[in-house]
Amino acid sequence: MQDKLPNDSLASLYPQHLAMLRQHADKALALAGFDHLLIAAGMPGIKFLDDNHYPYAVSPQFKYWLPLTSAPGSWIAYTPGAKPKLIFLQPRDYWHVVPDGPSGYWVDAFEIVIVRSAEEAVAQLPKGNAAVIGEATAAAGGIEINNPRIVLDYLHYHRACKTPYELELMREASRIGTRAHRAAERAFRLGESELGIHQAYLAAAGQIDAELPYSSIVALNEHGAVLHYMEFTRTPPQPARSLLIDAGASASGYASDITRTYAAADASEFQALIDSMDASQQSQVAMVRSGRDYAELHLHAHHQLADTLNQHGFIRMSAEAAVESGVTRAFFPHGLGHSIGLQVHDVAGFARNAHGETIARPDGHPYLRLTRTLEPGMVVTIEPGLYFIDMLLQELREKPVSRDIDWARVDAFRRYGGIRIEDDVVCTADAPENLTRDAFARY
Repeated sequence: MQDKLPNDSLASLYPQHLAMLRQHADKALALAGFDHLLIAAGMPGIKFLDDNHYPYAVSPQFKYWLPLTSAPGSWIAYTPGAKPKLIFLQPRDYWHVVPDGPSGYWVDAFEIVIVRSAEEAVAQLPKGNAAVIGEATAAAGGIEINNPRIVLDYLHYHRACKTPYELELMREASRIGTRAHRAAERAFRLGESELGIHQAYLAAAGQIDAELPYSSIVALNEHGAVLHYMEFTRTPPQPARSLLIDAGASASGYASDITRTYAAADASEFQALIDSMDASQQSQVAMVRSGRDYAELHLHAHHQLADTLNQHGFIRMSAEAAVESGVTRAFFPHGLGHSIGLQVHDVAGFARNAHGETIARPDGHPYLRLTRTLEPGMVVTIEPGLYFIDMLLQELREKPVSRDIDWARVDAFRRYGGIRIEDDVVCTADAPENLTRDAFARY
């Protein structure tokens, strides 16, 4: 299956994108001393003690080069100075749908060879000293997957900055995702269950679960306090006080990652808290600027959360004391965000440079996924949270700082679970581009 073009501009943007990939591949291969770059599309895994497969997920490195998201057993072969080659597996198979032959705006950029078996595909690969990227399951016909660290470090580091072609696809992923989020909110207002809300989301997105970039989180009431809640209860709670939905969409293999929190019509205090978190989140988005240390932005979000907790009567201490004592971490235990692109949690979030050196997380913040300095072309999520998580609140109750917390007020809000608001944001040479808010403005 090949994804539909979101618009005609991709045809004009793709050649520049491919030229950049070739430049990066040339440099990575020279650094590591390889003559060829071979990229496996991958194969679906087989379930344990079964003959059924897990849903297929194409290798991110493969879909970086071309917009094929369903090409199991296929390969890209690139030799510097030569036209890249696509070895496309189109098997003789009456059990499954056989992929259509390659077509679209990108095909003229490749030498395309169609084969009928995985062994034939491997036979078409160039012989010699090659960097072979893929999962071990892609090995066939004597090919050895080596995933050289020098090559991957270099390619992953540069993948953080998106080309105009990639940004166009990410805008489309955001449009699909926000359209589906609108449908999910309507389903919540109509009293649907978590499963019903999720089904409304899928229908509006026009994608099945396996096509989404990650498993959706649809959490009603207290379930919003479980950061990766994925249960999908079938019966709606009575009453449904709140919805936290974290769900994205895909466009030619590129992801959107969007979270919204909604309050029931009669939950005015919780809505006021959502409004405060939304204002903080938008101010954080405005700080996505070239040259800014993302880890500093994460720490700034903790100070803003402390102000919100004070404003709404949860704590009686300064913002500095709330951050230094760990109080804000009990209410906001995850990182502010991450890189996003070909993967929802994109690679090289800690990279200091293209040679494998890394930047450590700030002390006491083990779940932050991004510590890099922002550059134009980077796309990051901004997703502050405020949660009422029983385990973390119990730990906080046992600390001396507990006396500066209004526990009656905290307990009154536990029934709402929590709040997360997440946008996908492009760092530019000037003001950031908010892919998510721009898309919501359309639907």
